[in-house]
Amino acid sequence: MTDIRKKARLILEDGTVLEGYSFGSEKSRAGEVVFNTAMSGYPESLTDPSYAGQILIFTYPLIGNYGVPHDDVDAATGLPKFFESEKIHVSGVVVSEYSQEYSHWNAQQSLSEWLKKEGVPAIEGIDTRALTQKIREKGAMLGKIEFDGDSVELHDPNKDNLVAQVSTKEVKTYGNGRYKIAMVDTGAKYNIIRCLLKRDVTVVRVPWDYDFTQIDYDGLMLSNGPGDPQMCQATIANIRKAIEIGKPIFGICLGNQLLGLAAGGKTYKLPYGHRAHNHPVRRCGTNQCYITSQNHGFALDTASLGGEWEASFVNINDGTNEGIRHKSKPYFSTQFHPEASSGPTDTEKFFDEFVENIRKSKGE
Repeated sequence: MTDIRKKARLILEDGTVLEGYSFGSEKSRAGEVVFNTAMSGYPESLTDPSYAGQILIFTYPLIGNYGVPHDDVDAATGLPKFFESEKIHVSGVVVSEYSQEYSHWNAQQSLSEWLKKEGVPAIEGIDTRALTQKIREKGAMLGKIEFDGDSVELHDPNKDNLVAQVSTKEVKTYGNGRYKIAMVDTGAKYNIIRCLLKRDVTVVRVPWDYDFTQIDYDGLMLSNGPGDPQMCQATIANIRKAIEIGKPIFGICLGNQLLGLAAGGKTYKLPYGHRAHNHPVRRCGTNQCYITSQNHGFALDTASLGGEWEASFVNINDGTNEGIRHKSKPYFSTQFHPEASSGPTDTEKFFDEFVENIRKSKGE
């Protein structure tokens, strides 16, 4: 029997060419090739703005088996119930085996149908274990998914201001709660907003370069996002002003790096990044550990921080920074995702800590 599936190629910057079959859009695209080791959560990962510009390898051997959920909007929040943004942000998808059949009570379409609608190429039939091993040895590298007759050049997305591309373009307000949170959208996952709204707050979402210090806010939320944090100089300058103002600050992922840079620290690129649902993190000074969700390619150099700041969490696998805190003021951040969707939710309690800091700062 003749295989009628269209062939595609994954081409890496070191000259490696891996041939497979297309199950997404038949449009060639380039990006940075990275891997995610999670066993589930592909709809959430694909719509996570932190993956902008990247070709995502799912190392779990079977992808697509539970389809893609419906895009209904939650009336209470105005946000989609099951996605982390309004669209797919990855440049491409690589899997070992795509499930042609899907089954789930909430599925409204297949992963293939969704990728085609969004114009995102995807390739199956790739030895993702060998590919992941190559990246672990050599580091994340540029690559492209290419089709015959549609050639594209390799492109490093980290040289682009990805945050400017994915950030909201206007100020938006969610909820009507007791405290007002200014959230700097550098590529925010919607679940950050959901987690905040569950805690009786109003969220004012502002663009990445917006001077939020002109808002009368009670607490500052620094969101996750893609790319090199050094691209966000306007955000860093505004965070420095917020540090002087003294109101509680909570940063997540890119927000951790930006808070560290505003505090005088330095960042660097990780060899292949941290991406998945199963990274062990230890709270500094204790033996208390958490299993966390992560998605970042850069890290904060803890040693570069000034004397008023200290590391609050450390990655058990490689010793990299997983969060910082100010020694006397209500400022803290996590490199991991307390709002993790599709999980784990062990660390969501840090949103409670943030709101409690606000309550205390108001003398309540």
